[in-house]
Amino acid sequence: MQQNHLSTNPDTAKTDSIAVLDSLPSFNNPSGVAIDASGDIFVADYGNNLIRKIAPGGIVTTLAGSGNAGYIDGTGILASFTQPTGLTIDPSGNLFVADAGDNLIREITPAGAVTTIAGSDTTGSVNAVGKASSFFDPLGVAVDAHDNVYVADAGNNLIRLIAQGGQVSTFAGTLNTGASTNLSPFNNPSGVAVDGTGNVFVANYLNSTIMKVSPAGVVSTYAGVDTLKGANNGPAATATFYFPNSVAVDAADNVYVSDGVNNLIRKITPDGTVSTLAGNGLPGAVDSTGTKASFNYPAGLAVDAAGNVYVADSNNNLIRKITPAGVVSTVAGSGLQGAKNGTAVARRNRKLLVKKASKAQFNIFYKPGKR
Repeated sequence: MQQNHLSTNPDTAKTDSIAVLDSLPSFNNPSGVAIDASGDIFVADYGNNLIRKIAPGGIVTTLAGSGNAGYIDGTGILASFTQPTGLTIDPSGNLFVADAGDNLIREITPAGAVTTIAGSDTTGSVNAVGKASSFFDPLGVAVDAHDNVYVADAGNNLIRLIAQGGQVSTFAGTLNTGASTNLSPFNNPSGVAVDGTGNVFVANYLNSTIMKVSPAGVVSTYAGVDTLKGANNGPAATATFYFPNSVAVDAADNVYVSDGVNNLIRKITPDGTVSTLAGNGLPGAVDSTGTKASFNYPAGLAVDAAGNVYVADSNNNLIRKITPAGVVSTVAGSGLQGAKNGTAVARRNRKLLVKKASKAQFNIFYKPGKR
């Protein structure tokens, strides 16, 4: 492992042996976001194998990760990840990472110390304590008020639970073996979120639905029509999504959905009404209001105490913010693929238009060969 950057704020672009701040920080397919009570934004920088931090003043730094793929526990740049995807944070400021490429769940303290709390770096579905357990491509994580961590275990089509002490169990779903005819209600679940009463919401990616799991483990369809793809708003039972990949819940129990292929951020109110919070459906990076704004394969979501929604705008390599009124702005990122740290410069009326992709990109949330 290269150790040529000794500062706690390394220039991850590695353009010099001395860590310096770069202007216009960059990301590489950011896939997850979380925000703490102080307004610090954390980013699972999938393509760079890093966990990044955006301070309220706009300074982007690397919290943890060497940039080299691997599963080394350590502090700051001495640790390593492989395609970190999902991210969540507890009230004490500890981050939990779905380290998808390593099949691990990692924890990062506010000081940047990384440990593995569950998983064994081999694919499997073993329920056990800590490193004796196993996952298959875990993509999303969420933590509840009791510090239980929920995992969208995509390759196993399960929702797993990691209790305090590291005991892993299956919270919902059915493990489908070759002889099984009882199919799981989940099909590549990629995102999870928990509300204040312990209900778990799931982005059921390949079925294009949003599922709800009660605290007792009862699974129901919360919104969407099973396997029917679209962008229809309205009552939850008739609304449609197109490969939703991430979910978040605010204090009023509104559920936000990152509707990836539709390039939209959707909102589901507690009465089950689905609407479009932001996005016009076309790939782009326009900062504006509501349906005048645009995204390019939005991924991870987080909501702050004021109801602002933060988006890992994956194919744009940007971190975006949406106010409760639907005003979209760019928080950080140059739009270029990279791993530079530095100051996020505010740009007014920013209209970086991204060329429309010829086909949907599933590099983060779907890998060929899964059911």
